[in-house]
Amino acid sequence: MLIIKLIFLAALTSFFSLKSIAQTHINLYPGTVPNSISGPDQETHTANALVDSLTSKVSIPGLTLFLPARAKATGMAVIICPGGGYGTLLTKREGSDVARAFNKLGIAAFVVKYRLPDPRIMKDQSIGPIQDAQQAIKIVRERAMEFGIDPNKIGIMGFSAGGHLASTAGTHFKTRYIDQAGKTSLRPDFMILINPVVSFNDSTGHMGSRENLLGKNASAEKIRLFSNELQVTKETPPAFLVHSGADVVVPVANSIEFYKALNQNGIPAAMHIYSKGEHGFLTYPTFEEWFGRVAGWMETLNK
Repeated sequence: MLIIKLIFLAALTSFFSLKSIAQTHINLYPGTVPNSISGPDQETHTANALVDSLTSKVSIPGLTLFLPARAKATGMAVIICPGGGYGTLLTKREGSDVARAFNKLGIAAFVVKYRLPDPRIMKDQSIGPIQDAQQAIKIVRERAMEFGIDPNKIGIMGFSAGGHLASTAGTHFKTRYIDQAGKTSLRPDFMILINPVVSFNDSTGHMGSRENLLGKNASAEKIRLFSNELQVTKETPPAFLVHSGADVVVPVANSIEFYKALNQNGIPAAMHIYSKGEHGFLTYPTFEEWFGRVAGWMETLNK
């Protein structure tokens, strides 16, 4: 009888522990933020009726946890990188709203508030965001048991420039921008890219994102390094891409070229291109339409 009571208490403690960390925010780094230059925290939050609530001037990166009810939990997790051209973050529309939709499917979600490139707060502005994405993967994988997830079912999702960051995480994982001597795998198990910036080349790349991340006078070598369609290998994780052929902000060629590179390397990938719809899918397709396709693809990962 005593053993049964102890088991019950342990289960109850675990339940309330999970409940208490759901939808809470933690700092990505316990101490000094790597690659940072000391300065005042100037982060701003602005309401925007057209697209979102915007978070700008991020210098203290963090992670917001959204955990599903234990009874519904599938063991899968998605780390979400909001978009915003590497100049701001759409933290609701491309962050918390999507995280809650994943929770309804029993999928844990983690929204990354990553640093926005700025030479005033970073020694090397080109690697600040990928450092934060890798740190997010490291935290989620190392605390998988605590979060009730499978450490081998952790994906990364990104919108627009957040899609560039997510595809960087999926193609640069062998370069440890943080925790150089660590053993935890920084490779996401899958990628979900929504109207993503992928390339930084002159013809199809998004110049605003490129200049914000790499600066206006980036070398050809740096541009090639962060043109992620050129970095795909046979170890790149599977991917699902969604884009609009009518996107005039980030050309659909970004998704097409990435899909072609994945296909050429034998990486399982799926892509859906809509014939109409603006960048960010503000009016078309509906959230239910494109997110439903994402959810359907994710089900195939378990088969």
